[in-house]
Amino acid sequence: MIAMREPSKFLFMSGGFFEELQRRKVYRVAAAYVIAAGFIIQMGSAILPAWELPNWTFRLVVVLLLIGFPIALILAWAFDVTPEGIRATEKTAVETHLRRNMIILAAIGVIVSAGAGFFLLPRISARNIDKSIAVLPFENLSGDPDNAYFADGMQDDILTNLSKISDLKVISRTSVMSYRGSGIRNARDIGKALGVATLLEGSVRRIGNRVRVNVQLINANNDEHIWAEDYDRDLTDVFAIQTDLARRIVSALQAKLSPNEKARLDSRPTQNPDAYLLFVQAHDYASQREMFRDTSLKAEPLFEQAIKLDPNFALA
Repeated sequence: MIAMREPSKFLFMSGGFFEELQRRKVYRVAAAYVIAAGFIIQMGSAILPAWELPNWTFRLVVVLLLIGFPIALILAWAFDVTPEGIRATEKTAVETHLRRNMIILAAIGVIVSAGAGFFLLPRISARNIDKSIAVLPFENLSGDPDNAYFADGMQDDILTNLSKISDLKVISRTSVMSYRGSGIRNARDIGKALGVATLLEGSVRRIGNRVRVNVQLINANNDEHIWAEDYDRDLTDVFAIQTDLARRIVSALQAKLSPNEKARLDSRPTQNPDAYLLFVQAHDYASQREMFRDTSLKAEPLFEQAIKLDPNFALA
């Protein structure tokens, strides 16, 4: 009687437990589950962003796969797939501690899942980019101080375009105007002060109807350039510059664009460059407040002139 109990009592310690895992095809199920889970994770990382689903969706998929691993092991132990269908696996003569063995198997599954989660989840979280940006005041390189309004207008229009994208955190114009000027800028300090991960800075040079815009997207955490671009266009292409910049920023920050947001980015408020210049100058006056007189009074006739040139110019 003692001889019959010994193999059962020490089934796990003597290696019989692992032989039973092989008989019940647990190894095969574990290998198939790992392969399938890896494929799902690879596909999810590519497909879910394209479907514009929230960032937590991918993490949820990974967590569910990790939870499912010990469950799959237990099901593989308890059941077997036969030509007649799914049947309970037959017990061997020596196996009497079924509950203990299943607990051991579940513990192994939980330990493996926990180890995989410890490795995968931090890397998944690290892939999530902080989608926050501040558009710093653009520098006027035109040589004429009277053209400063155009540089401010470019900055304001780009900021407005980005603020229409719900997946981006965009700092207000009021908060960034204190950084106007040619002084030395420390990206880390500015990013920390404004609470953003990226900065857009640039310069504008306007000569007649030609516009040259230089912009840099900067990682505020390490002061490194993400990308830089030069645009040398006619004044009539200023909206194309603004749209292209917004799209490149969206791509760099991996932000999601809804169909309506895409349409708003592509729309042009006016086709008349003169009306646009009048509007930008009027908007600049309207945004200023001098100590003894309200410069916004200068804005009204400029807005009116812009509307006369383009009655459909809604912004004016």
